[in-house]
Amino acid sequence: MNDSKNVLKSFIPLAKSTAKMFGQNCEVIIHDLTNPKSSVIFTVNNHVTGRQIGQSFDHLVKTVLRSEDFKEDYLAGYTFVTEDKRTIRSSTTLIRDCNQKVIGAYCINFDVEALNQMKQFMNAFLPVQVHAGVQEITEKSDADVENVEEIVDSLIKQIIQNSVHPLMKRHEKIELIRFMDEKGIFLMKGSVDKVAALLGISKVTVYSYLDEIKDKSVRGPQ
Repeated sequence: MNDSKNVLKSFIPLAKSTAKMFGQNCEVIIHDLTNPKSSVIFTVNNHVTGRQIGQSFDHLVKTVLRSEDFKEDYLAGYTFVTEDKRTIRSSTTLIRDCNQKVIGAYCINFDVEALNQMKQFMNAFLPVQVHAGVQEITEKSDADVENVEEIVDSLIKQIIQNSVHPLMKRHEKIELIRFMDEKGIFLMKGSVDKVAALLGISKVTVYSYLDEIKDKSVRGPQ
């Protein structure tokens, strides 16, 4: 574990130099994926998204791993919108240890709201040229698919390993399922079976917990 921490810490100078290079609109975050529920271990310029040390990952499974463009352990140029409606352009690169196990993620978030406003201004005054062409569509290779499945499997194991104990109560299991659901784990094929097996419960029980979570979400606090 200490070796993993040292590998991740070695990326801090790169994070600082990247943020320094691109200025205050560039946020860099380092995640420790051996501790998924509190994965953020370093941030710089975190005013961009407000991410804090000790928080968990957000877009890793839902956006990055599920993207057709996620290949060779990285996804660059995806976007998301903050709660205050700012557009963030991001890239995520996985970090592996000497045994090629995924232990972390290096994330760059760039606030492009000012650039979007400039683009809208330019479009209003400059003619738009339309270029005909065919967009190339690529699909994940079998190796890419296997890589994603391996990464998600590792996340599931790490999340459960860090949380399960012999006297675990029903409500604790539900909260664990809630966390994994929020992080997009159950969007991945076969994840329910894997979670059920590792928790020592049936698939039906996992689905019943998910239904209970969704029901409470719809009804809100009582």
